[in-house]
Amino acid sequence: MSKLVIVESPSKAKSIQKYLGKDYKVVSSKGHVRDLPAARLCVDIEHDFAPKYAVIKGKEKLVKELKEMAENSDGVILAADPDREGEAISWHLATLLGLSLDDLNRVKFNEINKNCVTEGIKKPEKIDLDLVNAQQARRILDRIVGYTLSPFVSQKIRRGLSAGRVQSVAVRLVVDRENEIRAFVPEEYWSLDAKMLAPSSRKAFKAQFTGDETGKVKITEKAQADEYLARLQDASFTAVSVKKGVRNRQPAPPFTTSTMQQEASRKLNFQARRTMKVAQELYEGIEIEGYGSIGLITYMRTDSLRISEEARAAGNNYIRETFGENYLPSTPRYFKSRSNAQDGHEAIRPTTMDLTPEKAKKSLTAEQYKLYSLIWKRFMASLMAACVQDTVKAEIRGANEKDAANGKYVTFSASGYSVKFDGYTRLYEFGTDDDSDEEEEGKLPEIHEGDAIKIKELNGNQHFTQPPARYTEASLIKMLEETGVGRPSTYATIISTITAREYVVREQKLLKPTELGEAITKLLKEKFPKIVNVKFTAGLESELDLVESGDTDYIKMLHKFYDEYSVTLEKAKADMKGVKVELQEDKTDVICDKCGRNMVIKVGRFGKFLACPGYPECKNTKPLVMETTATCPVCGGKVIQKKSKKGYVFFGCSNFPECNFMTWDKPTDEICPRCGKSLFKRKGGLEVCLNEACGFERKAERKRKKKDEETE
Repeated sequence: MSKLVIVESPSKAKSIQKYLGKDYKVVSSKGHVRDLPAARLCVDIEHDFAPKYAVIKGKEKLVKELKEMAENSDGVILAADPDREGEAISWHLATLLGLSLDDLNRVKFNEINKNCVTEGIKKPEKIDLDLVNAQQARRILDRIVGYTLSPFVSQKIRRGLSAGRVQSVAVRLVVDRENEIRAFVPEEYWSLDAKMLAPSSRKAFKAQFTGDETGKVKITEKAQADEYLARLQDASFTAVSVKKGVRNRQPAPPFTTSTMQQEASRKLNFQARRTMKVAQELYEGIEIEGYGSIGLITYMRTDSLRISEEARAAGNNYIRETFGENYLPSTPRYFKSRSNAQDGHEAIRPTTMDLTPEKAKKSLTAEQYKLYSLIWKRFMASLMAACVQDTVKAEIRGANEKDAANGKYVTFSASGYSVKFDGYTRLYEFGTDDDSDEEEEGKLPEIHEGDAIKIKELNGNQHFTQPPARYTEASLIKMLEETGVGRPSTYATIISTITAREYVVREQKLLKPTELGEAITKLLKEKFPKIVNVKFTAGLESELDLVESGDTDYIKMLHKFYDEYSVTLEKAKADMKGVKVELQEDKTDVICDKCGRNMVIKVGRFGKFLACPGYPECKNTKPLVMETTATCPVCGGKVIQKKSKKGYVFFGCSNFPECNFMTWDKPTDEICPRCGKSLFKRKGGLEVCLNEACGFERKAERKRKKKDEETE
């Protein structure tokens, strides 16, 4: 007989089986096997919030097979992911399989490689019931809020809506930012921008106005700018101060879950859910040529910046052999985790330092390679020496003869840098959504104090202060982390939920609230202020952490929350009895062919449809058709967006069933240069013509985004 090892992922099971050998049988539970059924609340509020779990629909056969394997094995080992969710999966499995909670049958693998797996299997522990209770408390909280607040919101705004404990706060952040943008009043200001020439160079350098003899000056109107331009007519310019220095730029720390999602959004244009999916694959294990089946990264749900000394030594050794001793700092660099970090796992790093992205590339998909490359380079760079830059800052004064005689002058500033030692930047450069001052710097020519500087060009430019930018996915994740809303493992789900439910939409990379999202937020702020209060929600997360550490009883925590929440809910229902919130966005341009009114969007059991607002006098309804600008390559009809039974979006001809054309490729506004029919965008960046007689295809041009569209 062999020991039965249960993990939650089939690919993880495959990797671990190779390391453990024939004495073990490794199988997968394929995630959770037991949960709160979706049809009802399934939480007995009157009896200390007792959850009523059941085997997940469709997993009955799997559970039966696991029970049979457990009975015929020489012991059961539970090896789900090393976090709250994994601990809960292990607890549910132990309950279903009749295992004792006093048994040492729980093992955790922070890395999926031979050494960590074989060592980890030797150190079984008891299931940590504090972690289980923290997960149960979160699940029960979310179920109570979702199943009691969602019906209220649906009744008052529109059928089929939902409200969640954390998602509602995320929507509020996006809505509040939109309100800040609307309330913003731009202020005018002017800059004086010069191009100058030093005696030692014919190449012009840039300098910016900073002030005059009175000190720093802010130019707020055109007349003021014109006055300075007039003073600088026939002026002579002199470098009065040249300061040289050295600047050390330190590398960014290795990734946490949050920073990995942010950087993947900036550099790879990955949405958070996609990032976590690919990271899970890299963690669980992939067959790599020359290495076998191996987990490429450590566990990817972490808020810690800690790394093991073994990993540090291996990374240092790679850097020393590849780049040289001078690319290591004189003393090891240690990064401090956030004060509220759980610090349960190391930072995200490669498991095998000499497995470079280029070595692994042949065995990885394109997206696996991109993310692994980002993680590998970020970790290696965090160990490397600082980038050393020589900096120079020059103050230049200009004055005409009259002003000079009266002690008046105008000052300009020019700054630049040159790289003295590239350090970590040889491998990795940290991404940012913000414009940095450093990007405006360039290499200055040799300038000495007293040098006569020539003016080549001088312009006054009008500007207006800009409102705060809308959130990107990266900056919203950063805000959620900074405010303590949610936890690293939940950020991807939060964002995918609020966009899928159309409370927030993406415009380019920016997140904008819909009218629906704003209406829900307004209602919740008025009637449930604590539910959408950032500090209150962050406080609940802290209490869940206390449950995990064993310092708080989760039943008492749930009572504390629910006793106040239930009173608020009943009061809101009484205050809004008979009240309905009307949405403008539900109106369409489609005219009812029976009474002439503009039809509106309604939500029924089977999704959205068009209905006449004159109900019950007029009961006309129509299916909601999402038209595209493309035409069918078969019959010339309109191409419309459709959904499969499983909810996947595809595109088909509006003349169905007469025309059976359908495709998963996304329609574009482009026309085929060969046959004149519509082009469709295919994965891999190709634009293709689906006219079988044509077959034209080309690489899609990547449109450059303006910087102001990418800033946070």
